[in-house]
Amino acid sequence: MADNYSAAGVNLEAGYEVVRRIKSHVASTVRPGSMGGIGSFGGMFDLSSLGLKEPVLVSGTDGVGTKLKIAFAMDKHDTIGIDAVAMCVNDVLAQGAEPLFFLDYVALGHNVPQKVEAIVAGVAEGCRQAGCALVGGETAEMPGMYADGEYDIAGFTTGAVEKAKLIDGSKVTTGDVLLGIASSGVHSNGFSLVRKIVADAGLSYDDSIPEFGGRKLGEVLLTPTKIYVKQVLNVLRHCDVHGICHITGGGFDENIPRVLRPGQGLEIEEGTWEILPVFKMLEQWGHIPHREMFNIFNMGIGMVLVLPASEAPKAAALLAECGEKASVIGRVSDKEGVLIR
Repeated sequence: MADNYSAAGVNLEAGYEVVRRIKSHVASTVRPGSMGGIGSFGGMFDLSSLGLKEPVLVSGTDGVGTKLKIAFAMDKHDTIGIDAVAMCVNDVLAQGAEPLFFLDYVALGHNVPQKVEAIVAGVAEGCRQAGCALVGGETAEMPGMYADGEYDIAGFTTGAVEKAKLIDGSKVTTGDVLLGIASSGVHSNGFSLVRKIVADAGLSYDDSIPEFGGRKLGEVLLTPTKIYVKQVLNVLRHCDVHGICHITGGGFDENIPRVLRPGQGLEIEEGTWEILPVFKMLEQWGHIPHREMFNIFNMGIGMVLVLPASEAPKAAALLAECGEKASVIGRVSDKEGVLIR
């Protein structure tokens, strides 16, 4: 019994209970290459199990941002872990890498085992969707650092890709088309503005919104970020993909040009995909200029594949088989900049 530590606000017994609670969630993410279990000082993965001749490791780390504030307001914590995984695995996927393992970090003022279990259950669900193993993590109880009931979560992932199949945008050419894959909602970016819009409009996260089928605003905003790993890896096995863009903070303007070379630009045709109702309502409530919305939010497109026009129908069909909506939303041009018609 660490009585003095407990007097300082750190409950070691609660930490031990968290480990007991999350073991089954962690075990559900085991995949080929997984080694050991939680409890070691470091997570392990057997890279030789992949059979790659020239493996390139691709790593990514991210958090969920102020979307957490809505989880606190709704007292709903079982999906925020999916967001943490999605933000990391979708990034390494953009280089053509298969995410192999994930580690999470949860920091909170006081350890509530049921809440931490809900968070980690979401992380495990995200890992299952991505096909990667949850090999470790950390729960840090830090009294005085966080407001009562609040916490932060961040994650880290490593993926691998054969060196010859690494996607770095070097093959992108003028005339390639942009195949946009539908998002599930706002995902995990732009929430500082979302929260301001909601507050300025005098809305509550508990409000039922007719445009959302009567669902509560908070529930719609907490819709987990879509994880595209298995669907896109399947496309990569069958199609010649030149570039992949994960549409996160900065929307279309900041993310799609990352795969372009000097002298190249984008022409995007609005109306070739569905702009989800949540974006239309945010634009209306916040009086945001329409063009500016594309520089902030994903606007209904969570990931973009850049590929030859001849490959687009096959790629779209493969995505449709996985239940994904995909459509050609534009093309690579020979004029720098992002033009949205």
